[in-house]
Amino acid sequence: MIRTENIWKYFEDDKPVLRNVSLHFEQGKTNLIIGRSGSGKTVLMKCLVGLLEADKGRIFYDDRDFSAMGFKARKVIRKEMGMLFQGAALFDSMTVEDNITFPLNMFTRMSRTEKKKRVDFCLDRVNLGAVHGLLPSELSGGMKKRVAIARAISIKPKYLFCDEPNSGLDPPTAILIDKLISEITHDFNITTVVNTHDMNSVMEIGDTVAFIHKGDLWWTGSKDDVLHTCNKQLNEFVYATELMRTIQNQTQEGE
Repeated sequence: MIRTENIWKYFEDDKPVLRNVSLHFEQGKTNLIIGRSGSGKTVLMKCLVGLLEADKGRIFYDDRDFSAMGFKARKVIRKEMGMLFQGAALFDSMTVEDNITFPLNMFTRMSRTEKKKRVDFCLDRVNLGAVHGLLPSELSGGMKKRVAIARAISIKPKYLFCDEPNSGLDPPTAILIDKLISEITHDFNITTVVNTHDMNSVMEIGDTVAFIHKGDLWWTGSKDDVLHTCNKQLNEFVYATELMRTIQNQTQEGE
């Protein structure tokens, strides 16, 4: 479990980007953060993983106060984190196998044989085979995301962070990525935090959903609660997102 208590974050003009955000991200569940561009959800995720420092408040990983830790103590927790970046962020000059092995080299003392078995397991878990020797440039967008997921779970993380995992993907591939993230979360009992604009993701895998609006935690609930909320700002966000997706789908169908 990850817990935030009264998180505030300011930037140079002293305008708060996050205001007093307190949240619980539950273990074994997909915890989604949604909101418009500029709402603060990406800043919140960066604070969670330590890429940005919260100006006020505290962040806990299973009752370990991440906010109070120095570099060495945080490194222990970072070894328990998996990251799925928006653009996959694979190393272009490395093969698929080398990309997945990279965190194993950094954070484990596995033998070469153990690493090879782990790579095979992770690729099999994301339904990819015979791609070990390929470079990222030889993969489709969906395959890159699946390799990135395989890399993220290679070190058996307790916490998985996914930043816009469906960005740039066609609807069928996006559904596949959502399904993989959900299955991996539940199968391995991971605390998964997902930033997304995709309402399909919310409705398919949103065990818990937090809506950030202009830096404030505006609403929390489940995917079922989203459909029945009276929250005006959330309803406007959902409607605008659905309208944009419909337009995009119609455009793709006409091409």
